[in-house]
Amino acid sequence: MSSKVNIQRLPTGVPGLDDLLGGGIPEFSFNLLAGTPGSGKTTMAHQIMFALANPQRRALFFTVLGEPPLKMLRYQQQFPFFDIDKLNQSIKFVNLAADLLEGDFDRVLERIADEVAAFAPSLVFVDSFRSVVQSARDHEDGAQGLQRFVQHLGMQMTSWLATTFLIGEYLAPEAESSPVFTVADGIIWMSQLVHRDALVRKIQVVKMRGQSQRLGVHTFRINDDGVEVFPRAVVRQSATGGVVIDGGQRLSMGVAELDAMMGGGLPAGYSLLVVGPSGSGKTVLATQFLAEGVRAGEAGVIAAFEKSPNQMLSYQLKGMVASGKVGVIDTRTLDLSLDEILHDLVAMIERMGAKRVVIDSLSGFELALAAVFREDFRESLYRMIAVLTGMGVTVLMTAELEDRYDMLRFSSYGNAFLADGIVMQRYVELDGQFRRVLSVVKMRGSAHSKDIRFFDIGADRINIGAALSEYQGVLSGHPVRDDKAC
Repeated sequence: MSSKVNIQRLPTGVPGLDDLLGGGIPEFSFNLLAGTPGSGKTTMAHQIMFALANPQRRALFFTVLGEPPLKMLRYQQQFPFFDIDKLNQSIKFVNLAADLLEGDFDRVLERIADEVAAFAPSLVFVDSFRSVVQSARDHEDGAQGLQRFVQHLGMQMTSWLATTFLIGEYLAPEAESSPVFTVADGIIWMSQLVHRDALVRKIQVVKMRGQSQRLGVHTFRINDDGVEVFPRAVVRQSATGGVVIDGGQRLSMGVAELDAMMGGGLPAGYSLLVVGPSGSGKTVLATQFLAEGVRAGEAGVIAAFEKSPNQMLSYQLKGMVASGKVGVIDTRTLDLSLDEILHDLVAMIERMGAKRVVIDSLSGFELALAAVFREDFRESLYRMIAVLTGMGVTVLMTAELEDRYDMLRFSSYGNAFLADGIVMQRYVELDGQFRRVLSVVKMRGSAHSKDIRFFDIGADRINIGAALSEYQGVLSGHPVRDDKAC
C-alpha cells in the first residue's frame, strides 16, 4: 500500500509571505527569487536565510557580484533579523565573482560543488543568478554553456537535499526564456511600481509546485524590520457559507430618535455612510456609535484617515481608547496600499474582537492611498467594505459633501450603492441662521422614516428635534415646537 510523500514547509520569517506561498517554502525545493533591480530581492533572501539557519540547518550564500560580500553585509546588518553570531557557524558566504571572469561554467559548478560538500548546507542561495546569465552572453558558446550549467546545477541540487534559492534581476516573467524558469519549483516575482510621485512594491507567487498559493499581485514594504508582505484582501467564505445578514439583529446608534428613524437601529453587519458638509456633526455621530457599542459591551475600532488621533478624538472617545475598549489606527501616512490599511484594520478587529468599525473619512482614505490606487478608488472602497462586512463587522463611514442648494447628492464619489444605509446631514437657512438637519436616505431591506429632522450638537452628543415639515415659522416667524434642537 503506497502513501503520498509528506513535504515539510519551512517558515520564511517574512511576515505575510507564508500566507502567499500556501504555508511556507517546500523543503528541498528549487526556487527563483526574481524581479526588477532594487525591488528587495537580496533583503528578502537574507531575511529568509537568517530565519531558517541554525546549527542543524546550515546555509551557504554564494555571491557572484563584483562587489565583495562585506559591502553587502554592511547594509544588511542594519536589519534586526541579521544575527552576526550565525556567520561562519550556521551561515557561510562565498564569492564566485573571480570564477566567472572567464565564463568557465564547469569551473563554477566545481567550486559550488566543493563548497557544498565541505559545508553540508540545508539551504543554498546564489545571488545574483542574473550575473551568470550576463556572463554567458559575453562569451562564445555562452548560451549552450549556460543551459548545460543550469541542467547540471539542477541535478546537483537534487543530490544535495537542500532548499535552494536563485536570486536574479529580470524585467518581467513573460519576457524571460531562461531554462531556469522551467526547472524551478517555485518562482517569486518582486517589482516596483512608480506612478507620478508614488512608489509601491509588489510581489507575486508565479509558481509553487505541490501546494496552493495565493493568486494575484500583492503589496509589500521594506521597513526598519525588513520585508513585510500584505496579502491582497479578499472576502473569505466560512465552512457555513459566510456571514448571513438578515437585519434581525440591530445596533443602537446611541441616539434613540435616530434608531427610530432607521426602523429600530442599524442592522448588524451593515455598512452605513454618513454624509454631510464640514462641521455638520459626522464625527460626533460616529463617536456616539462607538460609545453605544462600549456601553453594550462591544469593542470598536476607528481608522483616522483625515486627522491625527489627538485632533480627532473627543474626551469621551479618548477615555474609551485609554480603557482599551476602542482601538485607533492612525493612517495619515501617504502612499499606503489598500492591502496595508486592511491588514492593520483586520488585525486590530480580530485582536480586540471588535464589532463596530468607524472610517473617518472617505476623503482622507482616498488621499492616504498611493497615487496608483487612487485611480481605482471605487474598487478599493468596494473591496474594503466587502472584507469588513464579510467578517460580520458593522461599518460606519463618513464622507464630506459640498453643501450646494441647487443640487442634492448622497455621495461624493458616486459610491452610494456600496452602502447598505445612508444618513445625510446638511444645513438649511431659516430666519437668517443656518440650522442642521438630517434624514435617513437609505436603509436596505428595512422600513425607515422619510422625515427631514432638525438636530443640534451639545456636549459631544447629537440631539434630534422636530421634523422640518412641522416648522411653522418659515413664513410666520413663530418658533418650532422643539426649541432645544432647533
